[in-house]
Amino acid sequence: MREFTGVETLIDQSARRLLSQLPRNRVTDALVEFIVFGLKQGWACLFGGLLLGLVLLTHLFWPPGYWLARYDALVAAALLIQAGMLLGRLETIEEAKIILIFHVAGTVMEIFKTGVGSWLYPEPSLLRIAGVPLFSGFMYAAVGSYMVRIQRIFDITFTAYPPFWQTASLAALIYVNFFSHHFLPDFRLGLFALTGLIYWRTMMFYRVFRFRMRMPILIAFALVALFIWFGENIGTWSHTWLYPAQVDSWTLVSWEKLGSWLLLMIISVVLVTAVHKPRRHDPAAETIDSAGAQTNVAAALPPSQQ
Repeated sequence: MREFTGVETLIDQSARRLLSQLPRNRVTDALVEFIVFGLKQGWACLFGGLLLGLVLLTHLFWPPGYWLARYDALVAAALLIQAGMLLGRLETIEEAKIILIFHVAGTVMEIFKTGVGSWLYPEPSLLRIAGVPLFSGFMYAAVGSYMVRIQRIFDITFTAYPPFWQTASLAALIYVNFFSHHFLPDFRLGLFALTGLIYWRTMMFYRVFRFRMRMPILIAFALVALFIWFGENIGTWSHTWLYPAQVDSWTLVSWEKLGSWLLLMIISVVLVTAVHKPRRHDPAAETIDSAGAQTNVAAALPPSQQ
């Protein structure tokens, strides 16, 4: 069974009260599900949403020449957010561990990518490694935070999930290509094909409130990549980081970056499943509780699929 924080429990309880006060039909049922979906998605994005909001606010209101650099202030803010979420039990220790892994992996990639000129950070700061502000790792951590929280909040289970050796091998190839394509041929088209081959049968099941729904996992990857692309446009518009083509005048981030973010999704998912094993969907375990909410007892995938 999944573990709820107090806020997630409050969302479900409020939805039950709202449902009891509305006339019961397909429209009201769908409306309640939609509201709960939006609230839980927003809650899953809490860390990333707060960090992105701070990126915008500091761009608009941070005083030029202030004694504390904007990037360093973002580092302090990200640490305070994480501490507050842990102390307030809004995030579990396991989630924090995965976020740390994302931070380290992202920072390593940032050091390399800025070194070869893929993008740059135009503002000065004290807290940086090899020219990369430490806050940049928190942007990757925000993706990790969402990925791990969404799995728990929406009680995600799977059918036909590929074995771990396949997904881990794919993630390793993707990570290597992020570096090697600067010196060797870029084989991302092959990685897209391999991703489709490995995941094309995988179906993701998730519970919003009363009903368990399903979606091909490849579509889920694409949707998350699209929202990250939107966030990246906010980050570059605020001059928090810039691609070479944006230095003189800002333009939308290239649509080609969607492919990069899609591949990043694979790495993200594999890192999460390395700690939280993907659970097999079992339709026979579905029950409807007395309040009308659907629950699921999902078994961990067998070792051959871990």
